[in-house]
Amino acid sequence: MKTSRRSAVDPFIVMDVMEAARAAEDAGRHIIHMEVGQPGTGAPRGATDALARAMNAGPLGYTVALGLPALRARIARMYGEWYNVDLDPARVVVTSGSSGGFILGFTALFDTGDRVAIGAPGYPSYRQILRALDLQAVDLPTAPENRYQPVPADFADMDIAGLMVASPANPTGTMLDHAAMGALIDATHAKGASFISDEIYHGIEYEAKAVTALELTNEAYVINSFSKYFSMTGWRVGWMVVPQDHVRVVERLAQNMFICAPHAAQVAALAAMDCEDELQANMDVYRANRALMLDGLPKAGFTNIAPPDGAFYVYADVSDLTDDSRAFAAEILERAGVAVTPGLDFDPLRGRHTLRFSYARATADIAEGLERLKSFMDAR
Repeated sequence: MKTSRRSAVDPFIVMDVMEAARAAEDAGRHIIHMEVGQPGTGAPRGATDALARAMNAGPLGYTVALGLPALRARIARMYGEWYNVDLDPARVVVTSGSSGGFILGFTALFDTGDRVAIGAPGYPSYRQILRALDLQAVDLPTAPENRYQPVPADFADMDIAGLMVASPANPTGTMLDHAAMGALIDATHAKGASFISDEIYHGIEYEAKAVTALELTNEAYVINSFSKYFSMTGWRVGWMVVPQDHVRVVERLAQNMFICAPHAAQVAALAAMDCEDELQANMDVYRANRALMLDGLPKAGFTNIAPPDGAFYVYADVSDLTDDSRAFAAEILERAGVAVTPGLDFDPLRGRHTLRFSYARATADIAEGLERLKSFMDAR
């Protein structure tokens, strides 16, 4: 049988790196994982305890498409606690991870062939989901002087139907402040285009609180997830906030595409939101790891880096070391036993000169990984 043109998406390179690392581990090697953007911790204990109680109380079936009302209300309350935003729970849609939010958002907002601008470097699945939906991803090559975030001048002369931003960003960890976020929102709306804010790394910040687009406008789609700050990657539950007049549009799509997010994950997510002590203990690990990375990477020879405001990544320009980041990452895995992600995942044009290092794992692993990287670079 033939396959569709829309299905011709690129592979997610970090998953290939993970597979190579797994094969090395199966062969008996000890690999330090700096490739995967996944917390080394599991779901908070309060989340798993709540799910156990729910499972013992009776069967878990479908929920309504928009999600458990209690969870939607708790998410809305969080916006008041974190950002002083008064959010109507009716605007909250619980999704099957942020990926489900992207699919729903892109489908609700754009028609076949529409052009949607995304910053490069950026999360690779934006581009591939857009392609699979027969939409056109328009890369905006962001500049180091703008902290690898888009600015209005990057798309001033473009015909676009939407702009997708991420703050804190993957792979750089850089953030938009109120002024930068506001300028992008204004420039997007001036074109009659839709604004989408990926806020999946909110909560994982170091020196300043991340800005939500909802502080500045109600005319935006905000997408988030329980995967990162709440340490629930495998549970596949997230949420989106949409304008009031878009709720029914998204609800109809969700009913048909997903029916609902997993009931069990929604129960756990609701409880996780009140596990602040455990979540802040995770943040203490990320803070320690970040300090190690910002000290150890330059000592190992990776000197041109974007200091992360949030998330748990360091993005490094390695153009002085290689013009083939994929081969370089394979060499690091083979010789140092450290798995890192080549920048081609995030920037198809300039990514051959960059690497992403994740520091989401245990601090002891990060420290050993940095020692291995230094030894590798000293011997290279």
